[in-house]
Amino acid sequence: MLATVGKQLRSHPALIPLFIFIGGGCTMSLTYLARLALRNPDVCWDKTNNPEPWNKLGPNDQYKFFSVNTDYKQLKKDRPDF
Repeated sequence: MLATVGKQLRSHPALIPLFIFIGGGCTMSLTYLARLALRNPDVCWDKTNNPEPWNKLGPNDQYKFFSVNTDYKQLKKDRPDF
């Protein structure tokens, strides 16, 4: 299969940017999915040691990917301890 793709790319060099951008998009989407699976507090992989990981988040923990108006370093605790 790689020989066929290489042959096509040699005969049609305009396809090279298409392969680069599609490969980059696939890589970025897989990286974001891995980040969501590993860093999101809603995901629980180990239910025996930590069944509720969202309760261990402090008020200063940033778990969102991008925050426009919120400075997480200046937030104070506004929820009760359980």
